[in-house]
Amino acid sequence: MVKVVYEVVPHDGGWAYRLGDVYSEAFRSHAEALEAVRIVAAEQSVAGEASVISYQDKDGVWKREYDDGSDRPEPEIVDAMFRGRAFRAGSTDA
Repeated sequence: MVKVVYEVVPHDGGWAYRLGDVYSEAFRSHAEALEAVRIVAAEQSVAGEASVISYQDKDGVWKREYDDGSDRPEPEIVDAMFRGRAFRAGSTDA
C-alpha cells in the first residue's frame, strides 16, 4: 500500500496542509487547516468504482488496465505545530 503524507504547516500568513510541494489554500487558523486535512485524508480511504483505465506509457504506447477501485493509499497527517511534542488525538488547538 502506498502511503501519502499530508503536513500541516504555517503558510501565507495562516496555516495550510501540503502534500509534497503542493499547498492547500491558506486557512486563518491551525484548527481550520487541521480539520480540512482530516477530511481530505478520510476521503483517501474511500474505495472507488471498478473501471478500465487507459493511459499512454513513457514510450507512447497505449495501455488498458482493469482497476477494481480498492487500491487506496494510506494517509498520514504530520502536524508542524506538534513536532517534537506529544499530539493529543482529536485536539483542535490553534
